[in-house]
Amino acid sequence: MPQLPDDLDAVAVRTWCSLALEALGRERAEIDAINVYPIADGDTGTNLYLTVESAAAAVEAVFAAHETGTTAPATADAVRAMAHGALIGARGNSGTILAQLLRGMAGVLADGGDAAHLRLALTRAAAAARQAVAHPVEGTVLTVATAAAEAAQGDEPELRAVVRAAYEGARAALARTPEQLAVLGRAGVVDAGGRGLVAVLGALVEAVTGQAPVRGPRTGSGKAPAPVDGGSVVGLPVGGVPVPAGGALVEGPLDCPEDVDAGGPAFEVIYLLEARDEQVDRLRTRLDALGDSLVVVGGDGLWHVHVHVDDAGAAVEAGVEAGRPYRIRITHFATESGHDVRVQAEPAQRAVVVVVPGDGLAGLCTEAGATTVIARPGEPPASGELVDAIRRAHAREVVLLPNDAALRHTAAAAAEQARTEGVRVALVPTRAAVQGIAALAVHEPDRGFDEDVVAMTAAAGATRYAELAVAERQSWTMAGICQAGDILGLIDGDVAVIGADVPATARTVLDRMLAAGGELVTLVLGEDVPDALADALEEHVREGYLAVDTVVYRGGHQRAPLLIGIE
Repeated sequence: MPQLPDDLDAVAVRTWCSLALEALGRERAEIDAINVYPIADGDTGTNLYLTVESAAAAVEAVFAAHETGTTAPATADAVRAMAHGALIGARGNSGTILAQLLRGMAGVLADGGDAAHLRLALTRAAAAARQAVAHPVEGTVLTVATAAAEAAQGDEPELRAVVRAAYEGARAALARTPEQLAVLGRAGVVDAGGRGLVAVLGALVEAVTGQAPVRGPRTGSGKAPAPVDGGSVVGLPVGGVPVPAGGALVEGPLDCPEDVDAGGPAFEVIYLLEARDEQVDRLRTRLDALGDSLVVVGGDGLWHVHVHVDDAGAAVEAGVEAGRPYRIRITHFATESGHDVRVQAEPAQRAVVVVVPGDGLAGLCTEAGATTVIARPGEPPASGELVDAIRRAHAREVVLLPNDAALRHTAAAAAEQARTEGVRVALVPTRAAVQGIAALAVHEPDRGFDEDVVAMTAAAGATRYAELAVAERQSWTMAGICQAGDILGLIDGDVAVIGADVPATARTVLDRMLAAGGELVTLVLGEDVPDALADALEEHVREGYLAVDTVVYRGGHQRAPLLIGIE
């Protein structure tokens, strides 16, 4: 049995994130079903899951980058990664608030993870979340967060006792939410965002104590929940799912016209924003006048903005005036299942969804008819983003090209989710963008699905791939010891060449790959790589390999300065 932590260290944070993701995965559909406030769009559980998925991935990246092998990363690095991951991956109103709660906790836990620090972290988190919401409402996740912080106060020295107290306080507050918010009382449900937070705190209990918390009926006084809505009783059975007095699980989302105005804001607008604090203060005022459900979280120059508006363009323009908005997502509430705006036309028979490392290749693949997902440096797409792309493709059959070995499990999860929605999905395990280009080149939507997938898989498999990278530190590699600043030539994922500059390293990599044969060289240049390099490499291939053609693409802002494919 693993040793239980005496304080919340990096390993405990990693475990917490993993358990929270598992818990939200189990309860996602049930939380979606009770989502009636502020909009009955049935996606709170999904949004919370995607937010925590991004946080967990960021923590895993910290552990993957830690090279000592004997000690874990610093707690500060883990909690800050968790907060940053949640911030950049936050989805919806609930996910944005959760990101601020985690950010508030991280600011304190970076200095220590004992009982006293956790109490302060919970208090700071609840206060930060309230401050981020333009118009806080009681009976929501904000109430549950405040109750958790208050229940954890005292002089208890043991971390285990503090996390249990916070969890029990949150559960008790969750049970009371139907009494505080009329729309919940009429529907016979507790707040969906609050229930998600209880799941996250339950995961924290398990991470610290080694035991999953009991999730049976509970109120603050230990008595049965108070009657609401004219005498019906809202209970909390195992899992925390609210059930009306009759005992049937509420299926949803529910229609509550008194509280959810059908004539309210038409769009949900979300984006990340790089801006100074004073610009964000003005942005809050501007967006508050445009709509409602405004939540702005973040700091240190990076913010996550969420608002419901009728004029989506004005909300984005306000972000442009404040700084640099990106990863903009606009959702129409009237669209079926709350997904991206689209004309509800008959779905296409087949589509291709491809992950690309930069804007340049995104344009190329879009021209070829594919739906693209951009993997920005340090920000690999989560499974939710891939599922969204599959939905945007609007086809009965989809071929998914992840173009990165590290995305294998993420892409598999996305494919499985899409299959549950009735889409036939084939995952071609492409490991590099150049393999994806080769697969897309032979794609023929008019032939049989299986035949098309086989052809694309064969084309990808016949394409060897390489990339150039800059060494960040001294390291042992398959080619020897590299120093910080060296140019590394990776062939099929392994370091094969260590060089001093990009041109010479690229030529060596090409020679090694072409020694095994090839008919076509594909070069994808990064944003800052001059055209002269492509010209020089084309000439090198032409002079040394007479039967080999070369094609060059601009990849835009991508992680590697040069990608190479050999077919």
